[in-house]
Amino acid sequence: MSPRPASSVRADANRRRILDVAVAELLRDPDASMDQIARAAGVVRRTVYGHFPSRDALVEAIVERAIAAVETAHAAGRAGVDDPAEAVASSLLAVWEVADRYRLLLSLGERSVTMGAIRERLGRVHEEGLETFQRGLDDGTFVSPLPTRALGYVLEGILFAVMEAVNDGVVAAEKAGRSTAITFLTAAGLPASQATELVTRVADRRAATTDA
Repeated sequence: MSPRPASSVRADANRRRILDVAVAELLRDPDASMDQIARAAGVVRRTVYGHFPSRDALVEAIVERAIAAVETAHAAGRAGVDDPAEAVASSLLAVWEVADRYRLLLSLGERSVTMGAIRERLGRVHEEGLETFQRGLDDGTFVSPLPTRALGYVLEGILFAVMEAVNDGVVAAEKAGRSTAITFLTAAGLPASQATELVTRVADRRAATTDA
């Protein structure tokens, strides 16, 4: 297989850098212009438009990257975990690390992408989550008067609401991951003390693994 041309490698690197900078700039200022993003990325405006013909196209690319990252984090967090409550805690803590980076999408929701569209494109994560909730309801781990699919909507709503609260400065981002996981589990019917102990254990284990 022939090596890729240097120009193609540079173009890919420029595209990744523009996306990285755009995420940071839009998180700081949801109204950031393409000119602002170009300056922050250290490229001329023409370079940005060469990769993304419009601001909506740039946001769409960020959404695609965010969806892929959430799917990867969700799968990694629940891999090898059989207990429903622990699977929820582990996957949610993993997803929060990604969701916190992309929570600007909520601020952009009314401009370029809707929460309904994001939910639809996270269909695989949604369905896998419902399967986990159903197992937990079946074995008595979770208790809810709502049917499984409705419970899934409620719990996803909690995640979006916490992201919005972080955007508005109501909740500190560094504390939101554990708090969201505990809230998730208690909303699904797990006793608060048990949810807190489980989330703390899973979070500490993840931190130890990361440090190692």
